[in-house]
Amino acid sequence: MVEKKNILTYEGLRKLEEELHDLKVNKRKEVAQKIKEAREQGDLSENAEYDAAKDEQRDIEARIEEIDKILRNAEVVIEDEVDVDVINIGCKVRIFDMEYKEELTYKIVGSTEANSLKGRISNESPLGKALLGKKVGEIVDVETTNGEVIQYEILEIQRSN
Repeated sequence: MVEKKNILTYEGLRKLEEELHDLKVNKRKEVAQKIKEAREQGDLSENAEYDAAKDEQRDIEARIEEIDKILRNAEVVIEDEVDVDVINIGCKVRIFDMEYKEELTYKIVGSTEANSLKGRISNESPLGKALLGKKVGEIVDVETTNGEVIQYEILEIQRSN
């Protein structure tokens, strides 16, 4: 089975690499120390600290594996080279929600980096898909999960850096 490419901005790649380094260099040592200290307390069958440390160790190793997998299949978007005539991954877009009469600004990113609370929407989201390839002045229709259609006017496309 071919694994899907993880589209990342350079910033997203850097953050994942930093997190991976921290997990491997710092967090592994910290949890190993916690396990060692818990073991020194004796009976492991009723040792909550030991169980908690082992759970933390399992979570750290799972996250390391997850990040490794993301990075193995990463495709980095060079934001300086993004064409701002049309919306692409790595662009920042300013749009106008025609129903609620408000301006919104989003950065289009790969699904790995998406965080709508920070204004980063996935290229795979309904809005992200609708915006890709569009130009300033165009109006896009986005169908919500309940079947309602929301219209947005594209006001501006810019490089995000």
